[in-house]
Amino acid sequence: MIPLLLTSLGMWALILDKFRTFARFQGGDIGIAEAEAAILGQELPTGDKGLRRSLIDEFLSSRAGATGVDRALWRYLADKHRRSLGGKLPAIGVLAAVAPLLGLLGTVLGMIQTFEVIAVFGTSNAKAMAGGISVALVTTQAGLMVAIPGLFLSGALQRKARSLACNLDEFSLAVDQALRNGTPQQTPEASGS
Repeated sequence: MIPLLLTSLGMWALILDKFRTFARFQGGDIGIAEAEAAILGQELPTGDKGLRRSLIDEFLSSRAGATGVDRALWRYLADKHRRSLGGKLPAIGVLAAVAPLLGLLGTVLGMIQTFEVIAVFGTSNAKAMAGGISVALVTTQAGLMVAIPGLFLSGALQRKARSLACNLDEFSLAVDQALRNGTPQQTPEASGS
C-alpha cells in the first residue's frame, strides 16, 4: 500500500502543478497587433497575464536589437514555452497507469496470504482467510481509485496543453513574420517630435 500511496501523492502533486501552471495563463492576453506594437517600443496594456504576454515579456527583456538574433531568440523562447506546456504530462500518465499494477501486486500478495492460511489451517477457518482476501480487494480498489481520475485528468491536461500550444504557435509565427519583415522605424514626425 505504501508504494501505491507514494504513486498517488506524486501523481496528484504533478496534476496540481499543471493546474497552477495553466491557471497562470488564464485571463486576458495580448493580441498580435499589441505584440508588434511592443516590439516597436510601445507599452503593453497592464493586467494581461496570458501565455502570449509571458512570452513577449521574456522576449522584450532579452532582445538584442539585431533582426537575425532577435528572430533566433524569439523562436527559442517560443519553443521553450511550448515545451513547458507539455512538461510533466507524460509522468502523470505513467503514474496513473502504474497505480492499477501496484493494486494488482497487492492483490497477489493478499492471495498469497490467503493460500498460506489455507496451507496451515485448511479451508475450515474462513475468518483467517478473510484477512488475505481483504488485502487483495482493498489494494485493487485503491489502485483503481488512483488510476481512473489520474487517467481522466491526464487526458484533460494534455488537451489543454495542445490547445495552448496551437494558440502559441499561431502567435509565434505571426510575430516571427513581423520580426523577419522588419518592424518600421518610427520617424521623428510619427513620434511627435
